[in-house]
Amino acid sequence: MWPAMGLLAVVPFAAHAQGTGASVDTTFFVTSVGSGKGADLGGLEGADRHCQSLAEAAGIRGKTWRAYLSTQAAGGSAAVNARDRIGRGPWRNAKGVVIARDVADLHGPGNNLNKQTSLTEKGAMVKGRGDSPNEHDILTGSQADGTAFAGPEDRTCGNWTKSGTDGAAMVGHHDRMGLNEEPPAKSWNASHPTRGGCSQDALKSTGGAGLFYCFAAN
Repeated sequence: MWPAMGLLAVVPFAAHAQGTGASVDTTFFVTSVGSGKGADLGGLEGADRHCQSLAEAAGIRGKTWRAYLSTQAAGGSAAVNARDRIGRGPWRNAKGVVIARDVADLHGPGNNLNKQTSLTEKGAMVKGRGDSPNEHDILTGSQADGTAFAGPEDRTCGNWTKSGTDGAAMVGHHDRMGLNEEPPAKSWNASHPTRGGCSQDALKSTGGAGLFYCFAAN
């Protein structure tokens, strides 16, 4: 009797974890929600915590999550490249589909990032161009090769601490669609800077919701 009861006790938990739509092998996702404070993510540490909490809430455990975000040199601190934070790969979405084999593949022309594969931690598709509302602007603060921006122009909303009317952040298009056929319009990580500041409303005005990419670094 006791073994049977023990088996019954674990089945509902397993079913609940599967019911999220995410695979336990998930190593990449787009956040289903942002911080709620525009581009103020609490810095890199706050963004990483957000990735971690969303993953664990979806039943994806035993992984160390890192936000795909760069920071710029400021106050004596060196810049941080998004590409250096995310481990070695390969990375799979919530349905088990490989989106990139390694860092070079991720930043090359053959990666498998698009609207159908850039899923949330729950396995849901993120709204893109043509949907209402359009939320295809994904915060990265990065250049196309995954490195940080040099120079005085803010491309990280104060290294992910601003939510006001000043500053800007570089975003990519998870659906690889834009206003034209030029490479930036189709870039998943370096399409254009936000307009009108770093607030939630400013991010919405260019087609975003303060979402960002999360990668399992281990």
